[in-house]
Amino acid sequence: MMHKYWRSNLVFFTFVILISALLSSVIIDLLFGATIAILLILQLAVVVVALRCNAKFAYFAAIFEAVSFNFLFTTPRYSLQMFHMDDIVNLLVFVIVALTASQLAEHYQRQKNELKQAQLRNSILLSVSHDLRTPLATIIGTLTTLKEYMAKLSESEKIELLDSATVESHRLHQYIENLLQATKLQHGALKFNKSDDSILNVVNQTIDRFPESRQRIKLIAATPLPTLQISSSLIEQAIFNVLDNALRYTPSDDMVNISAYQADNEVILDIQDEGDGITLEQAAHIFDLFYSDSPHKNNDSGTGLGLSVAKGILTAHNGNVEAIPVTHGCLIRIRLPITKEIK
Repeated sequence: MMHKYWRSNLVFFTFVILISALLSSVIIDLLFGATIAILLILQLAVVVVALRCNAKFAYFAAIFEAVSFNFLFTTPRYSLQMFHMDDIVNLLVFVIVALTASQLAEHYQRQKNELKQAQLRNSILLSVSHDLRTPLATIIGTLTTLKEYMAKLSESEKIELLDSATVESHRLHQYIENLLQATKLQHGALKFNKSDDSILNVVNQTIDRFPESRQRIKLIAATPLPTLQISSSLIEQAIFNVLDNALRYTPSDDMVNISAYQADNEVILDIQDEGDGITLEQAAHIFDLFYSDSPHKNNDSGTGLGLSVAKGILTAHNGNVEAIPVTHGCLIRIRLPITKEIK
């Protein structure tokens, strides 16, 4: 569905550019009769399409504009015949330049994508080297201490060390899950099956994954809510990432509030913390991959993966997630479309 939407946007964009170029050319022809200016405008339209779309669209644009030039601006008008050598040469040069520009634009796009992939790989490697090492070091250190001082430690100290290793293990697992999902999203390889489920079931299952912070999470739901067609495990991961981010940046004695309600044809989840909030600039980039310009400069400031993965998962469900300006704290709003009414 997302591929069809993207392709329809390209078709619409190409149509608008080509028609705009033709209208501009007709006006110039009526006012000045400047053939060279007309050719340049049509050529510009082909280049714009080539840069914005792919080679197929660019080749179509080149052929369309060449035929249009022949039909509208050469003698005899409104015919595909050509009698003047100047017009024939102009048309041939136009086609050659247009096709060359299309190939160059395709090469540019390919180089741009390769550079983007290289930057992504570098970002992933940097993130892995830091964010995998931190919990691993804690786990290794904790288990080493437990092994070396087993006989000297009290039962409570042993339990505390094991709990610490368990927490870091879960943290490591969640990071790896986000890393895998981020990689799939970047390569368009995220595949999932949808089934009927209640968003409240998913939210409650997500909250249960925070046993130590359960008392800090308050859920207010307007019931009944419609059943949704979703991948429950992926939506749970998306909500987990948003909720984990909210808990991380909220003082330990403050609450994180979740509101679930229906608005028109959507189910909405508002997750609001009571932290320091974010600036408008941060709100514009908070869902970017590996974005970490956080006002909280601590060792637990996150990987810059969680919110980006959440956005990718929700977008794949034809939903959305955004940061809503509020006077206190940070409000993240999740929207999911209703595809099935309550029976």
